[in-house]
Amino acid sequence: MRGLSQQHLFALFILLITLTSTFVEICHARKHANWEIKDDIESSFSKNKGKSNHTSNNTKHKHQSSKHHSSPQKNPPPPPSPVPVPSPPSGPSPHTPVAPHGTTFNVLDYGAKGDGVTEDTKAFQDTWTAACKVAASTMVVPANYEFLVGPISFAGPVCQPNIVFQLDGTIVAPINHKGFTSGLLQWIEFTKLKGITIQGQGIVEGHGNYWWNINSESDDEPDITGSLSQTRPTSVRFYGSYNVTVTGITIRNSPQFHLKFDTCQSVLVYGITISSPGDSPNTDGIHLQNSASVTIHDSTLACGDDCVSIQTGCSNVFIHDVTCGPGHGISIGGLGKDNTMAVVSGITVQNIKMTGTLTAARIKTWQGGSGSVKNIRFANIKLSEVKTPIVIDQYYCNGQSPSHCANKTSAVTLSDITFQGFVGTYTVQPVYLACSDNTPCTNIHLADIELQPAEGDNRSYGPFCWNAYGDLKAPTEPPITCLKSDK
Repeated sequence: MRGLSQQHLFALFILLITLTSTFVEICHARKHANWEIKDDIESSFSKNKGKSNHTSNNTKHKHQSSKHHSSPQKNPPPPPSPVPVPSPPSGPSPHTPVAPHGTTFNVLDYGAKGDGVTEDTKAFQDTWTAACKVAASTMVVPANYEFLVGPISFAGPVCQPNIVFQLDGTIVAPINHKGFTSGLLQWIEFTKLKGITIQGQGIVEGHGNYWWNINSESDDEPDITGSLSQTRPTSVRFYGSYNVTVTGITIRNSPQFHLKFDTCQSVLVYGITISSPGDSPNTDGIHLQNSASVTIHDSTLACGDDCVSIQTGCSNVFIHDVTCGPGHGISIGGLGKDNTMAVVSGITVQNIKMTGTLTAARIKTWQGGSGSVKNIRFANIKLSEVKTPIVIDQYYCNGQSPSHCANKTSAVTLSDITFQGFVGTYTVQPVYLACSDNTPCTNIHLADIELQPAEGDNRSYGPFCWNAYGDLKAPTEPPITCLKSDK
């Protein structure tokens, strides 16, 4: 009896183990099916997510699938249908600029002929309109073409920033007055832009000899009230722009100023060439007005007036490693014309080579003006046959009527001005410092002056000073005894 009971107990134990094992396997299969359903749902959503989530979700799905395949499936129910996600629109977003040529816009693709005869002004304007809509785009003027372009404005302020004007071909001005209405003072203008660069090996040809023959009168400012024949346009002008770069190009034979910056901030000019005859009227190389933080370097400037002209409202200007000649040197002014106020400060000019120029370093102001010129430094200037290397002229009149030239009590004040390291030859006079009767020049510093008359020139004069106060630091050749000690 006892033996039979043990057999029954053993059978019951075996039966219990079998039932328990079956129950665990069924539970495991159900759990596995639930995991697989969850995986399928996640997979359906991951297909419609952005690129940033696609990789991570896909990796997770592969990891879970390999784990689940280790256990047999027990006919899981079908997965639910994925949640519908709308497809992206077939066309570009209405807020995305359309750029059929990528970020490069070639004037040839917009109808320019480049034969030097057909006018390409509209093609240039259309190309700019397209490039203007795309940030950091490039407008290409290709090499081996000559484009006849009339007066044109590449204008913001709605343009995207950091546009590049890639000039490798030649742009030529019309050889007549066509398009230049009275009072239009520029030919090619870039206005109200942020981050604009002109670069390349191209040429801007102004055909200035046509204009010079019409009116040869020279003046510091254009005659905006006269007839058309008295209005000569600037070749390239930047107005109201920030972060401007001009590099590599050549501007030649401009009717008036070659390159002008008016009301601009953060300007960089380097590696450019400016070329016009020495007798071309009022053809300043680079003209600065109401502009700040300007750097000009490693350029060759040859023209009929100032190589660089610095006008009122300019500050923090650095000019270095520039070759000037022919021309009138590097000048500040004329300032204060018609009793106006002028302010210029923080100008540094150094490492300059002057050949055959009217002056090397000049500051010129009109009587009757007001304001100030201060913190100016000219240093390390190499000279060859310069008429008068160092000039301050507070009686500047430029051949105007006697009413403009009469003595007046007010003047633009000049102070803290340094002329250092002037070495070379002059043909007329080494130093000319003519300061106002009522407002003397103060803190004028002359140092390391070594100027000799040009060989064979016996018409030169000695240094001249009037109401100029400052100090000398040896050597000074010739001796500059006319400079008075500071008050």
